Amino acid sequence: MMKTDYIQQLFADRIGGSEFGLKEEIYKFEKIKRAKKVAIQIKPETELIDLGVGEPDAMADEAVVRKLAEEAYKPENRFYADNGIEEFKQAAAIYMENVFGVDHLQPETEINHAIGLKSALSMLPTAFINPGDITIMPTPNYPVIGTHTEYLGGEVVHLPLLEENAFLPKIDSLPSSVLKRVKLLYLNYPNNPTGAVATKEFFEEVVHFAKKHELIVIHDAAYASLVFDSEKPLSFLSIPGAKDVGIELHSLSKSFNMTGWRIGFVAGNAKLISAFKAVKDNYDSGQFIPIQKAAAYALSQPEITEQTAAKYSRRHTSLVKVLRASGFHVEKPKGSFFLYTRIPKGVVDGPAFQSAEEFSQYLIKEFLISTVPWDDAGAYIRFSVTFQADGLKDEQRILDEIKSRLSTVSFIF
Repeated sequence: MMKTDYIQQLFADRIGGSEFGLKEEIYKFEKIKRAKKVAIQIKPETELIDLGVGEPDAMADEAVVRKLAEEAYKPENRFYADNGIEEFKQAAAIYMENVFGVDHLQPETEINHAIGLKSALSMLPTAFINPGDITIMPTPNYPVIGTHTEYLGGEVVHLPLLEENAFLPKIDSLPSSVLKRVKLLYLNYPNNPTGAVATKEFFEEVVHFAKKHELIVIHDAAYASLVFDSEKPLSFLSIPGAKDVGIELHSLSKSFNMTGWRIGFVAGNAKLISAFKAVKDNYDSGQFIPIQKAAAYALSQPEITEQTAAKYSRRHTSLVKVLRASGFHVEKPKGSFFLYTRIPKGVVDGPAFQSAEEFSQYLIKEFLISTVPWDDAGAYIRFSVTFQADGLKDEQRILDEIKSRLSTVSFIF
């Protein structure tokens, strides 16, 4: 039998090299998963309330599903899509104009589909990053683009998202030694995990900053249309000069409850879109055409997103009340389905918490309430209002249950 010991020596350094698989590194979400399993085993009679879910709780709209089925039966739709169909690109251009007021986007040269934003974000550094180049990454944030910058031999410089600055990065705080090597500035608003929204003034500052330092802006706008109260959907591309320096990524996963469908689009600067197409051609052969056609239909129905945003707004209002009743200093976000708040210092006659991870584990073990901890820029936890509920009555029952469980202890802030 051929020996395969040599395989252990051949793994790339970017995934751990010769040590790959030999060390048991338990990441945050795996720890949460394990803690939930144990808590359920110990207290099988208690319902697990999962406030850590990072995806919508609802199915895609019935009309969108019917459109998918209809298009899937057509033999002409069975072929490779490569860099996408014209129908989807045109629908995306119209959507950007109707929802965000971004007009004059050219479907053929300034828009391209992607098999979900995760794949788009992982591909983009391939077009720009050489060894030694820098990506600016506001933190906490979705890590994929940073991971791939490092895979390519680049460096990630983290900018903390702090509460005192409305969770917007202070881009003017970067030293000249960093700015000389920056290629990419990554942004994400409304933000995961903080729920913060950007302002026109901030985006204007970003455009000026990008031109001054000759860098590329990549704005992950996955939650851009999920805003509420007095907030209006805001696109980076609506800012004068933005298309000169960057691109924006939009997803149907969050806004149209189409997470598993894996469909989104990249829009903006034509040269950057062309680079993305060139890289993407070497990664995939395009999303299934019926999915693109169903997505094009969905983009023509923005009221689907408006109804979803109204539900999230209602749940946010109620959850804020519940948390405030337990002493949390929490504000309702203006966008996304995430509620981000600083953890307590401890519990009266109970444990003290040194990190958000400790507090998150405590909530699971003691109350079977699951959240996501973030210790990147202060100790915070992220609640999500995408918990499963069967109608308004059940939604209120779950919120009342959260309040009841948390009221059994006194938190110290």
